[in-house]
Amino acid sequence: MKNFLLSLSDWIYRKKCFICSNSEENERLCSKCFNKIEFLPLQYNRIILDKRVYCACEYDNVIKQLIRNVKYHNQKELAVYQAKVMYSYWKNLNKNDNYIVVPVPLSKERLKKRKYNQVEIVATEFCKLSGYTINTELIKRIKNTKAQYKLTRKERLQNLKDAFRVNPQNYNNEPILLIDDVCTTGATLESIIKEFAKHGITNITCFTTATPIK
Repeated sequence: MKNFLLSLSDWIYRKKCFICSNSEENERLCSKCFNKIEFLPLQYNRIILDKRVYCACEYDNVIKQLIRNVKYHNQKELAVYQAKVMYSYWKNLNKNDNYIVVPVPLSKERLKKRKYNQVEIVATEFCKLSGYTINTELIKRIKNTKAQYKLTRKERLQNLKDAFRVNPQNYNNEPILLIDDVCTTGATLESIIKEFAKHGITNITCFTTATPIK
């Protein structure tokens, strides 16, 4: 009877894939849906202020749903799959540097409202896979900027002016892997790179889960 009840409980509470609702693998993203993800070429997607920006996937289909669920719908348990996507791409680049991972920070106001920084959670999971070390103290967001999605690139840069502050005492000359979820215009990454440059920090590579392809 006890074994039956345990089996019944296990069946009831099995995890379902958030895409197709399949519960056979007891995963929130099943292998069938994960394998539908198409990766971008193993090359940098763009250059921002002489820094290479790598993007793992196009911001569409499964990836778009994954990112939005982690970011807006409190589905923090899906962050591990977003990190898995990023690592699946990153490991094939054969980068040998021992990076510190710096996730794009949220303002205190945005963090209070959302309750968590989705990029930091994804970056933490990415570090578990890659063996890199995360550094969340190097740069802070000190300005509560308005939402960027309706702004032009010029407006985004103005919106982000003086939004970040570097704490150079938390830096030991390691190469930086700056991580975000989506690179649209690149304004956020550019603003952070500029702030780093004020402190002579230039050894930076940028990496995002996705980017829109127009």
